[in-house]
This record gives sequence, structure tokens and C-alpha cells, in this order.
Amino acid sequence: MKRSDREKELSRRMITRRALGLGAVMTAVTGTLMWRLRDMQLEQADAFRLLAEENRINLRLLPPTRGLIHDRNGVLLAGNEQNYRVVMTRDDAGDIDLVLARLQKLIALDDEAVARARDDMMRNRPFVPVTVAERLSWEDISRIAANAPALPGVTPEMGLSRLYPLQADLAHVVGYVGPVSDRDLEGQDRPDPVLMIPRFQIGKSGVERAQEDRLRGKAGSQRVEVNSVGRVMRELDRVEGEPGENLHLTIDARLQNYALERLDGQSAAAVVIDVESGDILAAASAPSYDANLFVRGISSKDYNGLLENDYRPLVNKCVQGMYPPGSTFKMVTALAALDAAETDGRERVFCPGHMDVSGNRFHCWKRAGHGRVDLVSALAESCDVYFYEMSQRCGIERINAMSERLGLGIRYDLPMTSVASGLNPSREWKLRTRDADWRIGDTVNVSIGQGYVLTTPLQLAVMTARLASNRAVLPRLIRDPMERAAPQAASLDLRPEWLEMIRRGMSDVVNDRRGTAYSSRVVDPTMVMAGKTGTSQVFRITQAERDSGIRRQEDLPWNRRNHALFVNFAPLDNPKVAVAVIVEHGGGGSTAAAPIGRDILLAALNDGRPPLSAYPTSQRNRISAEQDALAERLRDLGAFRVSRA
Repeated sequence: MKRSDREKELSRRMITRRALGLGAVMTAVTGTLMWRLRDMQLEQADAFRLLAEENRINLRLLPPTRGLIHDRNGVLLAGNEQNYRVVMTRDDAGDIDLVLARLQKLIALDDEAVARARDDMMRNRPFVPVTVAERLSWEDISRIAANAPALPGVTPEMGLSRLYPLQADLAHVVGYVGPVSDRDLEGQDRPDPVLMIPRFQIGKSGVERAQEDRLRGKAGSQRVEVNSVGRVMRELDRVEGEPGENLHLTIDARLQNYALERLDGQSAAAVVIDVESGDILAAASAPSYDANLFVRGISSKDYNGLLENDYRPLVNKCVQGMYPPGSTFKMVTALAALDAAETDGRERVFCPGHMDVSGNRFHCWKRAGHGRVDLVSALAESCDVYFYEMSQRCGIERINAMSERLGLGIRYDLPMTSVASGLNPSREWKLRTRDADWRIGDTVNVSIGQGYVLTTPLQLAVMTARLASNRAVLPRLIRDPMERAAPQAASLDLRPEWLEMIRRGMSDVVNDRRGTAYSSRVVDPTMVMAGKTGTSQVFRITQAERDSGIRRQEDLPWNRRNHALFVNFAPLDNPKVAVAVIVEHGGGGSTAAAPIGRDILLAALNDGRPPLSAYPTSQRNRISAEQDALAERLRDLGAFRVSRA
């Protein structure tokens, strides 16, 4: 069919419009390509030249600055120091063995450190920087920088490392930090990304571990441009992280140092508590160790030396050590009998030196007996028979309840490692754990702090503070520096007349000539103290040993001797501080623990060295010589005081 001229004209016009449209599109595309080509070749030539040389942008996490830890007066207990280190990125290094070998020729890097660095790089993602060596000198860093072209993927850095300026003084309280381990990451579905940084350090013990979330802070980030050999060309962007929170402890570093030095040479512990606030002013466990060793990488020799030491320096005896309280428990038995209305405290009980219960004879420590004693004199002279009698009247359940009321058998919520609950036994406990019935003899043993009952020095300090204040004092280790006054603890609701007898008995322990710790009295009337000695039996001297000539504790090996204990508070009329001391295998509480408890208490009341005027005249020459020798070992904390809390 032949088309008309009109149809031909319309078709020609349509083709022309389409051609023009297509031409316009092609012109626009061509123009855009030419403009983009010009922009890439001229305007962005430098940037693409770097990309052509295999440059890339790396995103790196910036470890946050760990929060500081101070004592109650602003003394620095845990800080950060500059640390020159060298890191290596596997993705940029290429032949990591070759690079490590070159690096080993430049700095002191042993084979063990090289192997550890290689393992870290292979275990982590290829773009994650791994610390190869740290605590380097400026000369080491300079040599590495000068040889940078031969060390692809190696970058010298300056970071921060944890430092404990007081070394061993607060090791058991503050704790220490160490590299993140697989065990640390167990149970975390989405761990903080900063924990994946090789050798990133977190709290491993003490406050460092318990307050890790507060101290760690939040990581920052850094975008850097690196070339084909892994060398950083420039920093493109940096977002600083958030530093960790600074903490203030209730500890008085000066008192802590004094207490630890006073315990020198012993396997012992001492806890000092503020009677009103519950603040732990000192918690010394001897011997201690330098926490910096763990931060810098403790050697096998040093670690084994700590593990094999019979005095157990790695154990915080203040909260982990559990001991029979001995006669320091007698105040609990006395109050249980008073609360049960089984005695008025003035009644006299005859002590012939022993007591027969269910066919068994239980001896008093004084084999000749104390004669007739009431509650006050029984405490002062530590008569066992009196408390045997009281325990038979009130029973174990009353003793258990009073023990808990005074703070024993409780695991306190403190930011310390492995805080023990001790053991406050009862009928139900023995049936549940030993599948045995409670016996009358068990009650007799518990009444004088032997048998199943176990306490920690911290718990004994809390008990003493509660006896001194008649309040349910709770220990605390972290304080708000802006806090004006600690909240007052609730009342124990113990009758004042009961506590008056208890305190009078404890006063006579050290202030009456018949008291078991009379030689450790304080003569200054403004600092008169009350206390109670204790001796807990570890092993009995067997008949065979007696036949062989072993009669005294001093004849036994050290680890079979009795533990020595002493608890005290002062001033008597207005108690401020309470102290608990235990000397492992020290023998008698009056000879081994009481003198230490007195000295630490006087140091706490006088913010430093105990005044010579507080000691009996006959003892001052000896005490002066002892304090002079001790003063040479005490720290001057002025250089460590950072800010006033």
C-alpha cells in the first residue's frame, strides 16, 4: 500500500525528533564523561595517584585512658604512665617472619616475644594492629623510625600503661590489670570491641576488676591513610574516646602503709574501720607483692616464688582468709545469753578449770580455774568455762542469730577479689552439709570461737565496730568525694546496759591488771581503748608429742602453731575506729596480735606515727626504738598526692 505524502512527512518529522533526542542524550553523556575524566585527571590526580599505589584507609580503635584511683586524701593509688611501643599489622606487613626478624635486629626482642607477637597476629583479623614490644626507650623508637621503609606494617606509638606508684601497699585492695584472655570474654555475646585489641589490659583483681566498667572508659577511633608497605601517610580523622571514671577509695594510704610495715615479717592481716561511716581505712595483708610486676609481665621465677611462699602473699587475708575467731567470739556468746534472758550478766559462775558436758571434759585455758566470775571479769580474764555455761543455756540457734546480728557469716558486697562469707554454723547447716545432727559439744566449742565457726578479719572489724556503736555498720571501700557525710547505719537495738557490760569487759581486757592484754594498754586518757584477745587452735599437741618433750606452742613447727587475734576500738567513751588483727601461727593473741593492734589503732587516731605519750612509761624506750626503725621504711606520700578528695 502506497503511503500518502502527508504520512511520509509525519514519519520524517518523527525520525528527526528521535534522532535529535538521542543525539542530545549522547552529547550529555559524553560531556559528563569528559567532565568526570577531566576532574579525575586534573582535580583529583593526587588522590587517585595514591590509590594507584595501593594506598588504603584503615580504621583503628583508640584505647581509652583508664580512670585513676585515689585514696580518701587524694593520694594516687593507680595511675597511667607514658609507654613507647611498637605495633604491627599483618595485612600490611606481607612476610611477617621477615619483618619480625628485621625488627629483632633493631631492638631487644627475644624469641618468646617474637613467637607471642606472631601468634597474636595469626589469631586476630589481618588489619588489627598487634603490640610487638612495649616500654621501649626513645632510642629504640628512633631506630625503628629510621628503618621504616624496611619494616612494612610496623608503627611506633606512644600509649599509656598502668602504674601503681605505691607498689605493694595496695596490691590486695586495688589489684592489677592484665591482657584480655579468652576466659575474660566467656559469656559475653557482644563484648566491647576494645577488648579485641591484642594485649589490651583490663582489671584482673581487686578494685581494678570489680570496677572495670567504670574505669575502662569508651574507645575512640582513628582513620589513617597507609601506603603499599603499610606505612602511615597521614591521619584523616580522629574521634577521641571517653576516659574512664576516676575513683576515690575510703582507704587512708598513710595508715595502710603503716599497717603493712607494722605487720612486716609476719603472715598476718589487719583491718581498720571507721565506726561511724563503715569506711575501710586500712586493709593490710602481709606479706604483699608489687602489683606492677603483673602489669609488665611477671617472670616465671617471680610468680613461682609468690606461689610457693608459705606466707601466701597472693592471698588477701583480710577478706579471703577464714579463721576460727577464738576468744574474740566470746562477746557474741555473752550477748546471746543476755538476749535469751538466761543471765543478767552480774551472776557469778564458778570456774574450776574445766567443765564436763555429756561425758566429755572441756578445759579452760587456765587449768587452775578462775574461781567465781561474772560477765565482765569473764571477758577480762577470758574464762572459757563461763562461756561454756552460757552456751548451754541459750543454745546454738541463739548464738547463730546474735553472730549474724553482729556481722559474722556475711559476705559483704565490696569491690575486692573473692570476699569470703566465713561460717556461722547452726543445726540446719550441719544437717545439710555434714548429714549429721548437732551435738552439745559442738555448741561448747562454738561458744569460745572454736569448732565449726570461721570468720575473716574484715568481719571481726565489723563486729567490733557494731559493738562500739550499737549500729549495723556496713563496710564500704568506695566513696563519693563530694559526699558531706556517710548515711548513718540502722540501730542494732541491743540494750544499752548489755553493751555497757560488754564494753566494760573489753576495757578491762587491756586496762585491768588481770586482763589478758594489760601490757598493751593505752595510758593517754583521750585514747583509752577496749579490746579482746583471741587464740585459735590449729592443731592439738598429741600425747605422743608430749611424751617426746613437746609441751609448748614454740616447740611446734611454725605452721602448726595457734593463730593469734586481737580486736579493739577507741576512744572508749566516743569510739572512732575499730581494728581487727590476726597473726597466722603467731601463738597467743596477747603477745603477738595485741601490740600490733594497739600501734595501728594509735596511728589511725593520730594520722601518722603513734604518740610516745600513749604508751606506759616502762615501755617507751623500747617503743621509741621500734618506731624509729619503722619510720625509716614508711613512705613519704607527698609526691603521690594528686588532688584533695
